[in-house]
Amino acid sequence: MTCSSTRASCTCLLALALAGGAVPGCGSAATPGTPGTKPAMSQPGDTAQRAGAPSSLVGSSELRERALEVIEAGSRSGAAEVRTNAVEAAGLAARRCESVIAGGLKDDNVAVRSVAAMTAGRANVEALVPALNPLLVDPSPFVRAAAIMGLARMGKPVDQTPLSTMLLSDSSPRVRAHAAFCLGEIGNRSALGLLRQAARLSVPRASDTEMKVMQLQVSEAMVKLGDEETVQSIRAALYPSRPEELEATALAVQILGQVRDRGSSGALIHLAETKDTAGRALPAEVRLGIAASLAKLGSPEGGFIADEFAGDQNPLLRAQAAAVYGEIGDQASLGHLSTLLGDGDERVRMSAARGVLTALSGGRGSTR
Repeated sequence: MTCSSTRASCTCLLALALAGGAVPGCGSAATPGTPGTKPAMSQPGDTAQRAGAPSSLVGSSELRERALEVIEAGSRSGAAEVRTNAVEAAGLAARRCESVIAGGLKDDNVAVRSVAAMTAGRANVEALVPALNPLLVDPSPFVRAAAIMGLARMGKPVDQTPLSTMLLSDSSPRVRAHAAFCLGEIGNRSALGLLRQAARLSVPRASDTEMKVMQLQVSEAMVKLGDEETVQSIRAALYPSRPEELEATALAVQILGQVRDRGSSGALIHLAETKDTAGRALPAEVRLGIAASLAKLGSPEGGFIADEFAGDQNPLLRAQAAAVYGEIGDQASLGHLSTLLGDGDERVRMSAARGVLTALSGGRGSTR
């Protein structure tokens, strides 16, 4: 499983945690740019007039129904990655797709069960509480943490102590990162002390990349809980000095969009234009992540990056372009998403379906 198919709120992070994978294509280091300025994007202009943008209006109701059909079909996929993304997308239309989330809670795959538990909590699907409770003793710590988060988000009584134990003492930095993410999602400010403690701890035999990812996840949770100063440490990760730091850069890009850090917009734009000493741009996955985060911050200028990869031979890049269109959400983007809903690769179709629901709900989610 990779995280390049979508920069969703939790799917990508969980994929990284479970697979221990790096961002595909991150093979060349980039020379850090200088933050603080906001240079013009390479292809500025009205997003509705971007090259290749469909000019005809797209019917929202019809597009939504097509997206829901794709999600339903994706929940039955033989690929765990697609089922995971289907479950998370279902949270944007939880009333219509409750059965998809319910099925995810019983899935054989750890990532699917984990995302289903978090999705049920975010969408406040109280009918699924009886199915969530057994996951508190799941063999996987990822699933147990997600179940605690899901129940806590619904306001149900649940012992959150296991999250503290995972955060401070688990032997896996990926598990610690996931526990931090769940604490941030629960929203209890009393966890700030634990998170500050976790940020100071080292994990025996953990790689530098694993530690960086964990520290970024801890920082995101702290920002979500009100520690605004911690966002500076996330911004600092935007500038990789060697190839192995690009995974952390990609995660930092995503987090800044998730926490709606508008102060990072200029740095993100600068990063999108950054080239290494050989004149090469950052990997496509990172640039597309930047475009998605900029859209979340209210700056659709990165739409041309999605246009660049919407027809790429690599389906993962097409899928990520679909995620960007969902965040931009204008009529041109809906036109692109309509096309991508018919893509020959189910990963692309799933990302496009999520993009449609994201666009039509203004990025805020829906339970209709």
